[in-house]
Amino acid sequence: MTGPNAWSSGWRCDLHGEVLPLRTYSASAGGLQGLLRDARVPAWLAWPLPAGWLVTGFAGAGDDRSGTHACVAALSGPNPVGGPGEMLLISEEPGVGLGAWFAGLPGPDPGEGFATGPPHALVRFSHHEFPLWHADGPDRAAFAGEVLGNWLWLVLWPASAGILLVESFSLRDLRDPGQDLDLPFGARSPQLPG
Repeated sequence: MTGPNAWSSGWRCDLHGEVLPLRTYSASAGGLQGLLRDARVPAWLAWPLPAGWLVTGFAGAGDDRSGTHACVAALSGPNPVGGPGEMLLISEEPGVGLGAWFAGLPGPDPGEGFATGPPHALVRFSHHEFPLWHADGPDRAAFAGEVLGNWLWLVLWPASAGILLVESFSLRDLRDPGQDLDLPFGARSPQLPG
């Protein structure tokens, strides 16, 4: 990994190329506005939220020069099989790798053999269903698919919280105008860095 220098203002991985900085935002209306300011990808939120779940933070990968190329919404609530649960909804341009990083995978995408069988889950957006496939991450449930030309990742802790995807979620893109959502905010998710 090489840091910024006289010829480049960004970080660069010798294996994966440019690494965009990750910024975290509070679970608040102001935090959401910070995320959306330069978002070039959807800022997905499961809406309505699962029963008892709260919005617990946001994150974005990008910079002020080129915009945000990956958006994260964090949710926390009761795991249907007991105990607490955490979920991250990640939208990213191909090649960014933030979703794979949160899923515990080594590369920038779900890897070989992905999406070879029937989907494991579905999400809905704008009267369309989009398939998601399980990605083999350690100690968590990770699902990925393509929505509107970008990767969509749902990463849940513990792995048993993946049962939430038995029923399909409806998604909202928080960038869309005219949404008057009364988001219930909670304490910051432990799954967000920083």
